[in-house]
Amino acid sequence: MHVLAVSRRIWIPRLPFRLSVPVRAVVLGLLTALALVCAHPTPAAAADGDVSWRVRTGANAYGDDRSSFSYAVNPGGTVEDTMVVTNRGRTPLRLAVYASDGYTTDAGQLDLLTRDKRSTGVGVWTQPKVTSVTVAPGKSADVPFTVTVPGNATPGDHVGGLLTSLKQADTAAGINVDRRLGLRVAVRVGGELKPRLAVEDAHLDYHGSAGPFSKGSATVTYTVHNTGNALLSGRQEVAVRGPFGWLRTDAGDLPDTPALLPGERWKVTVPVPDVAPGVRLTATATVLPLLTDASGSTTPLDPVEGSAGAWAVPWALALIVLLLLAAVVAVVLLARRNRARRTAREAALVRDAVQAALR
Repeated sequence: MHVLAVSRRIWIPRLPFRLSVPVRAVVLGLLTALALVCAHPTPAAAADGDVSWRVRTGANAYGDDRSSFSYAVNPGGTVEDTMVVTNRGRTPLRLAVYASDGYTTDAGQLDLLTRDKRSTGVGVWTQPKVTSVTVAPGKSADVPFTVTVPGNATPGDHVGGLLTSLKQADTAAGINVDRRLGLRVAVRVGGELKPRLAVEDAHLDYHGSAGPFSKGSATVTYTVHNTGNALLSGRQEVAVRGPFGWLRTDAGDLPDTPALLPGERWKVTVPVPDVAPGVRLTATATVLPLLTDASGSTTPLDPVEGSAGAWAVPWALALIVLLLLAAVVAVVLLARRNRARRTAREAALVRDAVQAALR
């Protein structure tokens, strides 16, 4: 379920000193950060003491039990829908209502821009009919909204969210806490769908072992880039090989990348243990793009690859081999010198014998 539940109230004990203005601003920024929570297909809820509410999709022609808002709209088209807000607390609740664009965080979760950040996609296209809503205790209120896709909108997937927001003052800390709760709004704009992923900036580092016959480890890094116009995740495989494909070592099972919006990048670092030092190693990262349609079914696309090489010389073993070669060469040279001396002595004896016979 694509529920955006965010900014739970954080209680801060009264301090024996006052927070400076810069520190207070930093704390406020941290407390108003937005996080995506993946939940079961039930209405999203936020609660703290006597204040609680939940949001869900309205029951209409689009469905009665939807986990989020999802539409297929041609450029220039408009859809109308409703979000339902329920006050489960014991006091009236006044919430701000607005929309914003979505993005993928470094933790791999869908997040929404804060209200002070400028939206350019779904956050602009989605317009609630009201900017705030007041809900009586135990009651629900409808928040109708429209999604209007511009005529020049780029075909493909666009994601944002419709949010409710409650700001409350924390007198103990002297700051305001902004708690937000909303639902994802996904829009697939009509036109040619071009789902594509690319593996970029691949790099391989080898970490050798001190033992002459011990294996080392490798670290493979790369970036998965959504270069298409569809929301895509990727199934990953990483392997390290020696020359001619020998000494192959697989990284094992890797988690899929998060669903990346068009244009987004995801940096990946993969440790690979037990890698034999094959002098020259090649790492290959293979990503299988996964396209999810509106029904939730996943379609695999053609895999994409990225590769990188690195030297992996077993220096301890190389030193031993060099010493052995030096010893062999020394033995051969000594044997040749002894043989030459023996030959010279034999020649001298023959020469002396011949001279004695002639005398």
